[in-house]
Amino acid sequence: MYQLGVMYYDGLGTKKDPERGVEYMNKIRNSDSPEAKHLKFAAAYNLGRAYYEGCGIKHSTEEAERLWLTAADNGNPKASIKAQSTLGMLYSMPILKDLDKAFFWHSEACDNGSLESQGVLGIMYLYGQGTYQNNKAALECLRKAAELGNMYAQGHLVEYYYTRKFYSKAAALAKRATENDDINMLAKITDCHPTYVAQGAAIAAFYLARCLQLGRGVKKNQRAAEKYYSKACHLDPAVSSHLEVAANLGRI
Repeated sequence: MYQLGVMYYDGLGTKKDPERGVEYMNKIRNSDSPEAKHLKFAAAYNLGRAYYEGCGIKHSTEEAERLWLTAADNGNPKASIKAQSTLGMLYSMPILKDLDKAFFWHSEACDNGSLESQGVLGIMYLYGQGTYQNNKAALECLRKAAELGNMYAQGHLVEYYYTRKFYSKAAALAKRATENDDINMLAKITDCHPTYVAQGAAIAAFYLARCLQLGRGVKKNQRAAEKYYSKACHLDPAVSSHLEVAANLGRI
């Protein structure tokens, strides 16, 4: 029943029918069957997703938050770790912005094995968001997440190295981070949201282009620099534009 609900909601192997997917998840949530017990957290997470996306049911951020809190179960490692990480993302957004809560939930999810939250925690430590600024903790989180393939962490680690003039390190990591262009595949492998994967890849591509243009950490190569500038813009135009402005102002 759970697998059918997921398949109907996402249109996997069958015609997409999100209403039926929601129906199955509600049945699991409300079931007294012992076979449904271990699936209740996952069903609550999926129902929260349906409410947040307004797919198969009327959109409600409040109901999504309630269901994700249920699914996260106060950081229980046997509950939905995805819900814990998602709450961290939710509380980072303008509509419900509460960086203290965001840090709490990313910490819980990271402790329970979320690669996505580990990368975000690194950024929060680096800039003192929802917690005190701690470069040592930031680097530890970013490096661990980057080594495990978190593209968001890789991009920000490249930026960290570059802005502190470790150009060779920045260029080498950026080159590795930009080798694979398949954002959706990377997102699936690492269980990270495609938006953040694309942002990380765009940051890495931009700084690699900057290194190639100015001969920082690598040999100057204008043609290759233009290629990576174009790649950064393709991956995430907003990130690329922001960094380009900073470069033009001489900040990077």
